[in-house]
Amino acid sequence: MADYKAPLRDMRFVLNEVFDVATLWAQLPELAEAVDQDTALAVLEEAGKVTARSIAPLNRASDEEGCHWDNGSVRTPAGFIEAYQTYAEGGWVGVGGDPQFGGMGMPKAISAQVEEMINASSLSFGLYPMLTAGACLSINAHASEVLKHKYLPNMYSGVWAGSMCLTEAHAGTDLGIIRTKAEPQADGSYKVSGTKIFITGGEHDLTENIIHLVLAKLPDAPAGPKGISLLLVPKFLVNDDGSLGERNSAHCGSIEHKMGIQGSATCVMNFDGAVGYLVGEPNKGLAAMFTMMNYERLGVGIQGLASAERSYQNAVEYARDRLQSRSPIGAQAKDKVADPIIVHPDVRRMLLTMKALIEGGRAFSTYVALQLDNAKYSEDPTMRKRSEDLVALLTPVAKAFMTDTGLECTVHGQQVFGGHGYIREWGQEQLVRDARITQIYEGTNGIQALDLMGRKVVASGGALYQVFADEIRQFVAGADSELGEYTLPLATALDQLDGLTEWVIEQAKLNPNEIGAASVEYLHAFGYVAYAYMWARMAQAAKAGEGDAAFYQGKLGTARFYFARLLPRVDSLVASVKAGSESLYLLDAAQF
Repeated sequence: MADYKAPLRDMRFVLNEVFDVATLWAQLPELAEAVDQDTALAVLEEAGKVTARSIAPLNRASDEEGCHWDNGSVRTPAGFIEAYQTYAEGGWVGVGGDPQFGGMGMPKAISAQVEEMINASSLSFGLYPMLTAGACLSINAHASEVLKHKYLPNMYSGVWAGSMCLTEAHAGTDLGIIRTKAEPQADGSYKVSGTKIFITGGEHDLTENIIHLVLAKLPDAPAGPKGISLLLVPKFLVNDDGSLGERNSAHCGSIEHKMGIQGSATCVMNFDGAVGYLVGEPNKGLAAMFTMMNYERLGVGIQGLASAERSYQNAVEYARDRLQSRSPIGAQAKDKVADPIIVHPDVRRMLLTMKALIEGGRAFSTYVALQLDNAKYSEDPTMRKRSEDLVALLTPVAKAFMTDTGLECTVHGQQVFGGHGYIREWGQEQLVRDARITQIYEGTNGIQALDLMGRKVVASGGALYQVFADEIRQFVAGADSELGEYTLPLATALDQLDGLTEWVIEQAKLNPNEIGAASVEYLHAFGYVAYAYMWARMAQAAKAGEGDAAFYQGKLGTARFYFARLLPRVDSLVASVKAGSESLYLLDAAQF
């Protein structure tokens, strides 16, 4: 298995040459004070070192060992405690955190690259700081000043961790039917009681305290999702002077036996009258939770990207070294008994598919991250609203498309190894297992597709979609004629997506089933067009690049492959959607 190397050259290309982030940051006063190009590059260089040296070497062994549960306590795999301490001491848990409470204050466009590096190094390990960062977002946005000052500094520093406690055994996506209760107390606190499942990092030995954010219902709360509140429930109570007090009544009942991410503790959490504190307003818990959802869902998409990147690095190294048969056009390595398998067309198809989807995904995730930065920091209401609309539209695409293609890429990487890809010690099968969860959590990809199709496209009458489509059209119209080999097929694919969008909106007026029937294929068609836009922009930047000719030539060659071999997938997706929902309902339930 190849040693992980952070793809810093490609990250710099996307940030500086494709999106010119330094110019954007200069226009956002709060960011202009916090970061410049040199600072950003130094952050990425250091993150690349710590993830490659301290975390990546643990990935294989931690999968074999897994986590250990013993009477409510959880022990993480060997080396995790030391690696987490190294990671926390470097300030990486709070890389995007509020500087007022000890965070680095980096924009999302930078923290997104750090997230890719840590998750490519070890997805199991990366989940711990990711959940802490998500909890911090909600606390910082909605909690009282007292709670912020009491909890955020130690969470950003990595001394304490965070978890998000949403799901219950009977209530997956349908959070409106949760049963966890929060009873108000005379001192302003609440007694929280209930059981949560699938809680990432609900219990572990990496930090001295864990701060749980728990969805619960207050007495006499309205039925459904409008009756959910958010409570902060610490593992250990915190005294007024900041020291730790007695153990709270929040305990891990068990850890899940999973397909992958064995080094991540996925817990059943029991709250038995645990002391909690209200975050935000009563019955507004979902709104508080959704503050971090756009960030977390993008983060999950990046996890799919990261798994694909790790698999790709392994596969390329293997394909260059593994000798098997001769090239169809004759021997290439005449001094050897056979040619490296990278000469074979099908191996190249798999590697180029991985490369095109990974680099397209890196550009797309950075683009969405930039919209999050604009929405948060821009002082221009029009720009802020436009970015908010793009975030709403593109977040489900980022989560679902990047994880669907992430799994596809890890499977390709496994296939490059042939039989060795199925053997555990090579590491490729682990990446397939690990990546699989990314399609499920933070809302399954089917739910993401419904969100895109139903809430964002149909419900807005196509208005949100038009914001993105108009931007692509403006890019095509303003592009140099030399870029035509990319912009012409991009324009054609966008026309197809326009027509498909209009078709679903009209059909949904006649039959509500058309939304769900179209949603997954529509999201994929959208994803391929969005990546085509990213590749056209990358091709434009590569054509303008100076020096490093091999890098820019490789970028243009990969762009040509994307437009020739991957973008045409849109044709079949359009046909599938326009087949309608009728064939889905030809069987009665008993006939399945």
